[in-house]
Amino acid sequence: MGTAFSASPASAADTVPKCDRGEFCAWPKENYAGNAVRHNLETANPGECVSLGGVVAKSVANRMTKDVTVYQGETCSTEAEFTTYPKGGTFVPDAPFVVKAIQIWE
Repeated sequence: MGTAFSASPASAADTVPKCDRGEFCAWPKENYAGNAVRHNLETANPGECVSLGGVVAKSVANRMTKDVTVYQGETCSTEAEFTTYPKGGTFVPDAPFVVKAIQIWE
């Protein structure tokens, strides 16, 4: 099952660089540092496992209108760590595990 976590409220959007509404963003360093990998419904289909392209993310933001599950494994395996972040504005400056793939839900 997914890991418990502590996420910041949507008001944290002011501190998150370059993650627009409707996007899921992942950064290679804590506190949203480094070059973000950005996905939206044009680049990631709901229900499909989407690799972050070799990026190992340590902070994430879900600004999509859909829930997003993040995975420790690149194949979205539930054998490794995973957790789901709610839609609408979930900000995680220090993820509880490294993130290598995502899955967007309907």
